Amino acid sequence: MKKLDFNLLRKWKISLVLFPIAIYFLAIRGEYTLIDNADLVIHEAGHFFFMFFGQFIQMAGGTLMQIIFPLFLAWYFYRNAYTTGVQIFIFWLGQNLINISVYAADAPTRQLPLVGGGKHDWYYLLSKLGILEFADAVGILFVILAALVFLLSMAIPRFTE
Repeated sequence: MKKLDFNLLRKWKISLVLFPIAIYFLAIRGEYTLIDNADLVIHEAGHFFFMFFGQFIQMAGGTLMQIIFPLFLAWYFYRNAYTTGVQIFIFWLGQNLINISVYAADAPTRQLPLVGGGKHDWYYLLSKLGILEFADAVGILFVILAALVFLLSMAIPRFTE
């Protein structure tokens, strides 16, 4: 009988924890979770930070910030050789991509409640690009990206010593 390698288990423990959470987030796509509060704050801050680059980029700024912020934190932890931090923030990027997928797919119907009853970012973006009728496909694309990012976050220990 082969002996259990505890060092190997220790290396993959975060991935083992993240796997069911990823399945959960994918299964409840569109349902509210507590982390959505943080996502919303970051999203709204993105509009502020990108307002100097024109209306299109300002409208995209919320989504851009939901992508940039967790990537920046993952990069920070990567630079400091903290694999767990990298995994968690890459995973959070995946969760943000699910959040974005719901928002993008909602563009034609605009049923989601918006902060302060504001403009629907993805309605504006997809309309300007002339692809509003493909909102569902854009949403699906973000879900696929989220699943791939979740897998990447769980595979990170494979690429560390």
